[in-house]
Formats: sequence, structure tokens, C-alpha cells
Amino acid sequence: MQWLAKFIYFKVLGWRVVGNTNISKKNIKKAIIIAAPHTSWHDFYMGVLLRSVLNIKTNFVGKKELFVFPFGWFFRALGGAPIDRHTKENKVEAIAKLFKDREEFRMTMAPEGTRKKVDKWRTGFYYIAKEAKVPIIMITFDFKNKQNKISEPFYPTDDIEADFKYIRGFYKGVEGKIAEYS
Repeated sequence: MQWLAKFIYFKVLGWRVVGNTNISKKNIKKAIIIAAPHTSWHDFYMGVLLRSVLNIKTNFVGKKELFVFPFGWFFRALGGAPIDRHTKENKVEAIAKLFKDREEFRMTMAPEGTRKKVDKWRTGFYYIAKEAKVPIIMITFDFKNKQNKISEPFYPTDDIEADFKYIRGFYKGVEGKIAEYS
């Protein structure tokens, strides 16, 4: 299926990958992958194509109610992991535990938390990376330039302001599918 994904991604859609293109060969088995800007449902299939092109398994978390019959098998096959959002358990710790319990887990999420324009990103991904002691890998969905730019792994420090300045700088000038939401 990788050849089909590459054909669609490169030839049909005309996209390219820049930056850390050897992400699958660097043997990074655990990471938080943040993809931005998240402005459209088109980001989903582009992300699925990209992970096939790169030959890398990625995961996501979703509310446990999504993982029941008849769609539970589908979400698990896509790399989904259920989480109970209604317990009093700290979500950061619960997700960090997923990293500890698995040999390989690369969780992908949108730092905006929505497809609409936001002034401030959510910080959960940052605290999960710190708690799980895993790097953050940044990926762009740049529809203007038809490219996915991938960063080298970045380990958060104890200076959240400097870290977010660095992370946000990676996405400077990137335009999502719906430009005004970027």
C-alpha cells in the first residue's frame, strides 16, 4: 500500500516532504507528534497518507466510547487508543501511562485542539511529552506550498515560554487548507 500512498501523495496531489524525512529510520519509537495548522478535515487523510509515505506507525487517543462496536476495530487499526475522559484521573498522567505501557507509541495531535482559528494553543501535548519523557516532533500541513515539513525531535525543557516560542516559530508562515484559520 505504500506505493499507492506515494503515488497519490507525490504524483496525484503534488505534495512533498521536507526536513526530517528519515523519521522512520531514526528508530524513534515514542514521541508526541504535533501537526499544525489544523484547519480542515483534509488534514486527516493527508496525515494518513503521510504516515504511509514515511512508513511510520502513528497513534492517537480518543474517548473510550469511540472504541465500541461497530467502529472500535477500525479506530484501533488506525492506531487509536481509548481513554476514559470522565474519570477524575489526570489526563496527562493517563496518556503518559500509555507511553510507559507500550514498546512503541507515537501520539499525533493538533495543538490547537480544533479546526477553527485559535489565539492560543493547548498545552496538553507539552506536559504529556514532559511526563512521558518523550520528544515532540513537529509536522506542518502547509497547503499553500503543498508540503509537510518535519522537525527533528525536540525535548521540552523547564522553560515553557521559550519552548513554545521555538515550537510556534517552526510553524511561522505555514498556511493550512483554510488559510484564515491558520
